[in-house]
Amino acid sequence: MQASDIDGFFAEPHQIDLEKHLILDYTLECVGDPRTAAAHLCSEQSTAQWKRVDVDEDLRPRFGAKVLELEVIEQRQALSYPVQHAAQGDIFACRVKIAHPHENFGPRIPNLISAVLGEGPFFTPGIPLIKLQDIHFPDSFLAHFQGPKFGVQGLRDQLNAHDRPIFFGVIKPNIGLPPDAFSAIGHEAWLGGLDIAKDDEMLADPEWSPLTERCEHLGRARREAEEATGTPKIYLANITDEVDRLVELHDAAVARGANALLINALPVGLSGVRMLRKHTQVPLIAHFPFIAAFSRLPHYGVHSRVMTRLQRLAGFDTVIMPGFGPRMMTTDQEVQDNIRACLEPMGRIKPCLPVPGGSDSAATLKRVYDKVGSVDFGFVPGRGVFGHPMGPRAGATSIRQAWDAIGAGVDVHTHAEQHPELAAALKAFG
Repeated sequence: MQASDIDGFFAEPHQIDLEKHLILDYTLECVGDPRTAAAHLCSEQSTAQWKRVDVDEDLRPRFGAKVLELEVIEQRQALSYPVQHAAQGDIFACRVKIAHPHENFGPRIPNLISAVLGEGPFFTPGIPLIKLQDIHFPDSFLAHFQGPKFGVQGLRDQLNAHDRPIFFGVIKPNIGLPPDAFSAIGHEAWLGGLDIAKDDEMLADPEWSPLTERCEHLGRARREAEEATGTPKIYLANITDEVDRLVELHDAAVARGANALLINALPVGLSGVRMLRKHTQVPLIAHFPFIAAFSRLPHYGVHSRVMTRLQRLAGFDTVIMPGFGPRMMTTDQEVQDNIRACLEPMGRIKPCLPVPGGSDSAATLKRVYDKVGSVDFGFVPGRGVFGHPMGPRAGATSIRQAWDAIGAGVDVHTHAEQHPELAAALKAFG
């Protein structure tokens, strides 16, 4: 590109209408001049060739993505990871903030992703490594989306669970149990104090546990647990499947007693979820398969909080995400970034409930609560409830006992001296 061509892809914030643009935060490693690389990045994801040959026109002012900020972090001799066919030369690690006109793709999630995470940015000349770190939507764009139907407050109202975390439990064993055995241990956990008993993300509609039969069993068990405890409960059924089956499975599951639905967000596709959001009468809960596959590398791919924002935009009421601790191989900062993406203001879009998970139990509840910094989260043990040495009812009870101690400002180990279920959990999982 010539200097005048490069300049056409740069702008100051006051020179553009920010309501007409998404703001994208990338980090990248480029070979050669960073300004040229950043201009190529804008060009490739928007106008590409910005005028016709022998025609006096310039499509960039209206349609071109534009660099608002460019910071060179460091110059070095090698890329963070080797990339085949990468150009040779000095490497510049940079941060770049880009404004992209959203009329280029409209309020359509597949087209948005195609622009900001597609061929353009990831095959930009001179940029072997790039990662989309964050995305911000103006109110004019958000106005086209419904977002969560229930959100945090709606879920709390459904469960009559206020001023505390929401307690989930992943029924274990997750694969292999027939519906009657599966429902029996879910019922026990509800009796022990679990708010939500859920299918595992890998359990959907197999022949040995058909969704309809499983929902009949769990729906009955849920109602019995509600009558026994006097408190509302949720059975979270996994309807992950081909997009053309989502509405059918939604209706079948809800009719048989599922009062919330789990969907593996990225394998199904956010457009399919957005479609279902317009139909559903129960909360939609997202699980995170596939996200780590393109978010884990620090210098390439997409930060998981981008996907959290998009899941909220598509209409999920709850987003289950990799949580704290070594099990999920995710930094505390990234987990907290995702939690904020669920809860922070986002125009007219309701907050959704963040559920950071990964090998949790009564022994980890205090740590998770401290790191989240509020009660607006879901706590989702699996073995911490269903692998409890005294059984699932005791496992769920141990979670509630741990919260009783935390809420009262009492050390959980001290509280455990008078509560055998909690003591057993701390011994088994602490």
